[in-house]
Amino acid sequence: MLSLNNVTHVYPNGTRALEDASLTLEPGMFGLLGPNGAGKSTLMRCIATLQTPSAGSIQFGSIDVLRQPEKLRAVLGYLPQDFGVYPRVSALELLDHLAVLKGIAGRAERRETVETLLQQVNLWEVRKKAVAGYSGGMRQRFGIAQALIGNPQLVIVDEPTAGLDPEERNRFNDLLCELGQNSVVILSTHIVDDVTDACSRVAIMVNGRIVSIGEPHDMVAKLDERIWRTTIARGELEALRASANVISARLRAGHTEVHVLAEERPSGEFVAVDATLEDVYFATLTQERAPRAAAAHA
Repeated sequence: MLSLNNVTHVYPNGTRALEDASLTLEPGMFGLLGPNGAGKSTLMRCIATLQTPSAGSIQFGSIDVLRQPEKLRAVLGYLPQDFGVYPRVSALELLDHLAVLKGIAGRAERRETVETLLQQVNLWEVRKKAVAGYSGGMRQRFGIAQALIGNPQLVIVDEPTAGLDPEERNRFNDLLCELGQNSVVILSTHIVDDVTDACSRVAIMVNGRIVSIGEPHDMVAKLDERIWRTTIARGELEALRASANVISARLRAGHTEVHVLAEERPSGEFVAVDATLEDVYFATLTQERAPRAAAAHA
């Protein structure tokens, strides 16, 4: 079990990247949703022992993460948002080297581990090619492979599906779900689709704070019969924002499709639609940003 209690981090320039973040995670897939700059990466780095928070505590099983970082690293698999690679080294050689660093000393065990991982992330056919020559998606898959060396008990993946096509994304999410049977897996992303089906619990971060947490089904159920959709001309959006709680708007075939959160039908042109986790996400962002917007105009 992973426990975070009141984890706070303030950078030297005064930026409060995290504010009293508290979580308790059992084995399984956990989704951490939030826009860019919400503090997700800072929180992931603190858990992964790459950054020491200004305050708070982190416990993984019997390991005090802040006092015993080396013990946590021995059972950790981590894929950061920006994954660097060595030039002119094949995926096979580099993964073998990383397996040695992870403590897999036996050559036969290491070979089996490396070959299995390369097949799982669909890099077997290019295993002898230099990683520096990989495409962005292939490098991301290699990063996923290195994070899974040694069957880690805690897996942290930060924006892992960047650069992956839909088929690769599905394959990767299936792999994470399989790992989540016995390990704590944290999936940090701003892509709602990545967590909708895969994660049993989800938290939403905004401005360094965890503002909502729960099971996706329960979070969506709270918006039942409260999401309304209509299509308007592009120039009508600001006027609608002034009169209704617009939580999302997207351009479709030259018109703007909007979702509004309301207890009753806003007007005759609106139709009721089933709520989704994306609606929960956008509604949460709208609610959390409203006070800041009001303060900015005060």
